[in-house]
Amino acid sequence: MTNLFLIFLGNGNFSRAQLDLSTIFRQFFPFNHKSIIFYSFGLELALNLFYFTPMKVSVDSMDKCKFCGSSNQKVHVAEERMFGQGGKFTYLECLSCGSLQLATIPSDLSSYYSNGYYSLVDLTYSSFFRRILKRVRMKSFYKFESKFFEPSFGYWLKKIKPKFSDRIADIGCGNGQLLYEFFASGFQDLHGFDPFIEEENRISPSLTIWKKRIEESDLKFDLIMMHHSFEHMPDPFDILKACFEKLKPGGRLLIRTPVSDAQIWKDEGVFWVQLDAPRHLMIPSTKGMVAIAKKAGFILDEIEFDSSEFQFWGTELYKKGLALDPKLIGKNFAKEEIDAFKEKALQYNQEGKGDQVCFYFRKQD
Repeated sequence: MTNLFLIFLGNGNFSRAQLDLSTIFRQFFPFNHKSIIFYSFGLELALNLFYFTPMKVSVDSMDKCKFCGSSNQKVHVAEERMFGQGGKFTYLECLSCGSLQLATIPSDLSSYYSNGYYSLVDLTYSSFFRRILKRVRMKSFYKFESKFFEPSFGYWLKKIKPKFSDRIADIGCGNGQLLYEFFASGFQDLHGFDPFIEEENRISPSLTIWKKRIEESDLKFDLIMMHHSFEHMPDPFDILKACFEKLKPGGRLLIRTPVSDAQIWKDEGVFWVQLDAPRHLMIPSTKGMVAIAKKAGFILDEIEFDSSEFQFWGTELYKKGLALDPKLIGKNFAKEEIDAFKEKALQYNQEGKGDQVCFYFRKQD
């Protein structure tokens, strides 16, 4: 359980999540429906329903879609719901590619990250003995590809299987816990990038957490990862182009992010829990992401939907006027409801309608 955590670093216009919302609830609260509680933030459902209705707007008053360049957009007015702070935040939905973007980024996002959000926790180290076990597990996972040996932090490792000697970067890494687990598992050339950590941390000759952006590095990488940090960035092309330039020929880019293809977005609009206003500055559609990645020079290898039951129960809480405090979930959902949500999430993933995906991109050799 300590291998997975969420990081927030909220200065300026960026925030960073080491893992996604659904992962944190699934990993830190292996579901005991009587153990998690939510509190009310007192919003009237009628007002929320009013803001659910999208409006067409004049293209002259809005920016173009950052993914496909279209000026044909809809407006959705969302609220901060995680902590019940309210406020009105305009999201633009591209009518050409379906991607979403925050129309105006607040000058200071830090006020939208209370102490209850993904707190910056200390790095959790493994003992020498545990590191040996983790290395044996990883080598066994590579050799046998058995679910029994699969590490908790990366089903996507099955797809990319980086070499232990590959140079790997994690953008928006927070304190570097995910990279540390790679290090403990035997990977030898690891680099985390986050300009908002307090200070640079050279954990070992094999692992450095840099207090800077990847654009400022002189290194070239075999693999670059973004685990639910992409949606917190203001410009998709800029970060994708930077990744392309920092990859070696044949290098790979892995991006895990919410997507607006989600059926729950189509059904529930601004109540969708992973809209996460105003912290998510942009949410691509798969069509929009593929288009902007191609423009940046990437080749798409695969799109894998990996959403969970969180999309349903989180959204239902928002519809009830409840905030995401992990304390009262048992009072809102029976175990049978959660089991049904899990089955529905699996079905949506299979149908390409889940609310988050993993993109596997590649730079041509």
